Amino acid sequence: MADEQADLIGRKFRHFKGNLYRLEGFAKDSETLEEMVVYRALYGECGLWVRPAKMFFETIERDGKTMKRFELVGDPE
Repeated sequence: MADEQADLIGRKFRHFKGNLYRLEGFAKDSETLEEMVVYRALYGECGLWVRPAKMFFETIERDGKTMKRFELVGDPE
């Protein structure tokens, strides 16, 4: 695992819609070998989620504003 990926594990991110998540780790899709991000919701039932890394770290446009889909907001716990 790349050092920069290892440094992100345990860090908090805010989704552009406002909820907080903790990046739990990285994985590969067993069929496509696409890099995936494993992350946990820090609200409600604290569900575990997976999303393509390309999508997790992408910049999006909403309502005429450009922003990151997930913005880094915290240090490792």
